[in-house]
Amino acid sequence: MEATVSDERPAQEGPATFRDVFSQAEFRALFTANALSWIGDYIAKAAVTVLVYRETQSVALSAAAFAASYLPWLVGGPLLSALADRHRYRHVMVACDLVRMAMMALVAVPGIPPWAILALIFAATLANPPSQAARSALMPHILAGDRLVVGLSLSTSSGQAAQIVGYLVGAAIAAASPAAALLINAATFALSAALVRFGLRDRPPMMTAAHRSHLLHETAEGFRIVFGWPVLRAIAVLVFSAMVFSIVPEGLAAAWAAERSGDLDAGVAQAVIMAASPVGYIIGGLLIGRLVAPARRLTLIRPLAILAPAVLIPAVLDPPPLMVALLAAACGFAAGGLMPVANGLFVRALPDGYRARAFGVMASGTQIIQGAAVLATGALAERFAIPLVVGVWSAAGVVLMIVAVTTWPRAETVAAAIENAAAGAATGRDPHTPARTGTSATVGEPSRRHQAVT
Repeated sequence: MEATVSDERPAQEGPATFRDVFSQAEFRALFTANALSWIGDYIAKAAVTVLVYRETQSVALSAAAFAASYLPWLVGGPLLSALADRHRYRHVMVACDLVRMAMMALVAVPGIPPWAILALIFAATLANPPSQAARSALMPHILAGDRLVVGLSLSTSSGQAAQIVGYLVGAAIAAASPAAALLINAATFALSAALVRFGLRDRPPMMTAAHRSHLLHETAEGFRIVFGWPVLRAIAVLVFSAMVFSIVPEGLAAAWAAERSGDLDAGVAQAVIMAASPVGYIIGGLLIGRLVAPARRLTLIRPLAILAPAVLIPAVLDPPPLMVALLAAACGFAAGGLMPVANGLFVRALPDGYRARAFGVMASGTQIIQGAAVLATGALAERFAIPLVVGVWSAAGVVLMIVAVTTWPRAETVAAAIENAAAGAATGRDPHTPARTGTSATVGEPSRRHQAVT
């Protein structure tokens, strides 16, 4: 018998609407602030690569400037994210926005040497992990039940849209004035800080001073929770598995377009392939999040997880760029329908006091896995044809996803995890000592044996 996961809302109740979500004033402020920050980030990425290339005429240094924005997640994402649990979420987000605003304004100063640009970009992006961790941990305090899932879908879709808009606008402005683009980015952080400061309630820290140990120990707790608790581990495996293949068309788009653009200009072919997955993600996230009932969304987790890599297998037939873009869009659609539901379950199954640290583990893992997947497929593409690499890699992704969905925990285990986290928040119980439940698997401590699945 196939297990399904229960939701807080009755199964017969329809999905939360966009109006339900945007009726929450705090969500409107957080959503707008996040969208501004994302757009500014992508404008800056486009501008910095242009600025560094103009200053140095070095492709390697230009690429290093782009990569510098990802390094903080790789070298200290979970550690920096743990800071968010120690302090008030609103204070963390405002401080991070102001730090990023100042750093980006300094990058725009004329005549600054390339090494200083790289250092400032790295310093600015050190603020990303704690800021995003605080935002993720705050969401369940603003939205509950199915509104949380729809809110997460809107947030992730806006991030994908910001990538498209930010790159296009950033490239256009940077062509005329990279400094102007960087100042626009600084302004978006200033606006974001104002929205967060005056639009969100000031909640106390989730971790009290009495339960602080040291940052490394608290960071380790984040790993223990994510990989030690059966429900969270199952969600993490699903999310990480999806990242292994969904990034590949975007990562190989430049080489794919250069070698197999056909009748299209290589630049146009690259842009179409790179934009296809985010567009598909937006459509999938919004349509499934808005039109599909909560209970049905949960039953779609398994088929969407397998569909996402499966639609990329036809790439092995070496289709033209427009068909490649359609395949990438279909993959993005499946991922867009899957990820907000999985993220919603993950957030709701976490007790207060752990959310920021767990988010840091997940976000850092996502960054590392995506980078490793692009590096691995890029290395394979040096020896084999790109269509063959993508097709075979995606077929392996189907196998990986089948393993991931067949190890999905029982419905009662997931329900118990969510109820336990909610009960801790409602009763004010210390989140560092979650209560045991009466079910066969407790979520208060790591399971000592693998949880069976039907």
